[in-house]
Amino acid sequence: MIVVVLLAGVAAAVSRSSSDSGSAAVASSTTTSLESTPVVTTPAAGTSYIATAQVPDIDVFDAPNASKPSKSFKNPWFINDDPKLPVPLVFSVRQQQEDGWIEVLLPTRPNSSTGWVHAADIALSVTRYRITVELGAHRLQALDGDRVLLEGTVAAGAPATPTPTGDYYIVALLKAPNPNTVYGPYAYGLSGHSEVLETFAGGDAEVGIHGNNDESVLGKDVSHGCIRMSNDGITSLAALLPLGTPVTITA
Repeated sequence: MIVVVLLAGVAAAVSRSSSDSGSAAVASSTTTSLESTPVVTTPAAGTSYIATAQVPDIDVFDAPNASKPSKSFKNPWFINDDPKLPVPLVFSVRQQQEDGWIEVLLPTRPNSSTGWVHAADIALSVTRYRITVELGAHRLQALDGDRVLLEGTVAAGAPATPTPTGDYYIVALLKAPNPNTVYGPYAYGLSGHSEVLETFAGGDAEVGIHGNNDESVLGKDVSHGCIRMSNDGITSLAALLPLGTPVTITA
């Protein structure tokens, strides 16, 4: 299951756009558990690994075999510290070592930060799904391996609040209480953050991918950094993509 939650920043703004409240769950069967035996070094072509935390606190280290962690993450984490809004902690895997260390992308500033976690603290799953966004072409593609599942025109960040480029992953999914706002019916929260805004709508300016209520903006640079896409497109993706799906944003 993908738990649909309110994400601070992107989803905090979404939640404020409606007087309704609540969350929902969306079924997903897009990840496949790996065998518990060998930890491989690289995934098969066209796939990537998702690391889901299995312990209440995940220690992250700057290097394999480092003596002390550089940071720690709670699992689950809670939107605005609300116990009704738990989010499973996931990471996108960069590489693995057979001695039990795994390098992961982190949902923190600076963008595209990485760290190392113990393999014993996470469960690995594999996905063929990924998203690419080309800002100059205003194009988003959702892929299953090398097969394009969805392609569409998107809006991106305005010149004063550009969408940051880099490698990210999906950390949360929101089903909007009111689908007729600027956020549309669904919003994905990403691990990246605005590089010009420190805060936005009560959160710390996370970047998201979401629907919209004005398709005339698609193909333009108008947002505070988020990617806006068609409502039909985001609705299709919400039923497919697991948390941890890689997202690459290029100029």
